[in-house]
Amino acid sequence: MNANNLHLALEQLRQGGVIGYATEAVFGLGCDPDNGAAVHRLLEIKQRPIEKGLVLVAADMSQLLPYLDLSQLPEGRLSEILNTWPGPNTWVIPAKPEVPTWLKGRFDSLAVRVSAHPQVHDLCLAFGKPLVSSSANIAGQPPARTAEQLTLQLGDKLDYILPGITEGRANPSLIRDGSTGAVLRPA
Repeated sequence: MNANNLHLALEQLRQGGVIGYATEAVFGLGCDPDNGAAVHRLLEIKQRPIEKGLVLVAADMSQLLPYLDLSQLPEGRLSEILNTWPGPNTWVIPAKPEVPTWLKGRFDSLAVRVSAHPQVHDLCLAFGKPLVSSSANIAGQPPARTAEQLTLQLGDKLDYILPGITEGRANPSLIRDGSTGAVLRPA
């Protein structure tokens, strides 16, 4: 990844901006999960109801620990989750009580993923924490799979689009319940 492009993306994230970036299957919209104004703006751009909750994507598990209450997971579940990361596997895990509604929506849990996509990994590592990660589209419409598609769909609403390519996966990540292993959204 070009260091100047990474710097521009980080600058926007630190200022509360909403950026577009490549993930495993589609482009994502991202922002600082701890900045309520940025998250609300992302939801507004997507026309996504706050009640649905969002996904956090991280470079490694340590970045997710401030948001999760791992003590609520049944014994053995955490090791199963960790065995699927990094990779295109999103897990819904009990959230700490202080996690804001703008992230968890109407739930007491949070959807999280440790990405294997090099650009996502490097972006989260440089930012020092996870990013909100939501498919780059208006709710109900197909997500952008290239920077060009994203520019056409939402370019005028975003603060920066990080150049990059997806890994060509056909579908967004598998979503599973961290407490039971049940599939909530197939890949």
